[in-house]
Amino acid sequence: MQSILYKFERMNEALVDSFGRAISYLRLAVTDRCNLRCTYCMPKEGLNWLPRKELMTYEEMIRICSLFIEMGVTKIRITGGEPFVRRDLLPFLKTISEISGLQELTLTTNGLLTRRFVPELKQMGIRAVNLSLDTLDKNRFIQLTHRDELGNVLKTLDALLAHDIAVKINTVVMENQNIADIVPLVALTKSLPIRVRFIEEMPFHGGTHHISLNWNYIRIFEHIQAHFPMLVKIPAPPHATADQYQISGHQGDVGIIAAYTRSFCGACNRIRITPTGMLRTCLYEPGSLNIRDALRTGRTNQEIQKILTQAILKKPQDGWQAQAMLSNQTQSHASMATIGG
Repeated sequence: MQSILYKFERMNEALVDSFGRAISYLRLAVTDRCNLRCTYCMPKEGLNWLPRKELMTYEEMIRICSLFIEMGVTKIRITGGEPFVRRDLLPFLKTISEISGLQELTLTTNGLLTRRFVPELKQMGIRAVNLSLDTLDKNRFIQLTHRDELGNVLKTLDALLAHDIAVKINTVVMENQNIADIVPLVALTKSLPIRVRFIEEMPFHGGTHHISLNWNYIRIFEHIQAHFPMLVKIPAPPHATADQYQISGHQGDVGIIAAYTRSFCGACNRIRITPTGMLRTCLYEPGSLNIRDALRTGRTNQEIQKILTQAILKKPQDGWQAQAMLSNQTQSHASMATIGG
């Protein structure tokens, strides 16, 4: 891939929403496709995948990233779907990593295709990776994902740690499905320098999965504390989405994300862009600005910066306000693969 770095006149002010929150974190989905079929995300047969022409090109995404970095974004996370199912991802990541002003480039992956690229990720400066893993039991992994790939994911975890890349394990807590995995996953933090984050279920599953809110962040905490009484809350960095906990004698730590309860929204500094270029200023709002279309209709960088600034001003105060903005109920049940994890 040809290296394309865009230069702009730096804006006088960072992107700030109407609540005074500076936007510094962009989550960019490069594809809706995935090589797992997790029950809380999509049906066993998969989704109606987006046609290639509807996806943003790498050149469009590089231009978008450059624009946002010039406007104050310092952290970019690459998501999907599964990012590594898109061809030529590594050259794209390298180009993004070289944009002046970007302080942190990370990615979220299920680990199936990631392991062989770990040395290159390390070399280009990626210091942290989120690894999706909902169970440590082989049979449950197959039931949840419809794939026999747990061993492959664990090898990716080993490779990331061997290259000193910080790992956060993301686990969606599902009643009657993987509750038995909470304690074993927490136990991993005793010998491994990882953070295991337990996430409340969310309604982004393509309408194929009944969610239960019986296991909210309070119940998850109480369940962990019952097995690990030495669980102590530790300070979280600004804009953190997880409550963070340390257990005496453990190398790693634990996080709990109230993804449906949405108790962390007040300090939100992030935005999302879907694989088709739709800007979502909140996970729970439908999006009203398609940046891909703005690029393809020939708008200048300055024109795009202006409409981005206007869109950020409409960012809702929290996820509950955002959900109220949905024009119809079906939009709230889109798959995370089409939104961006």
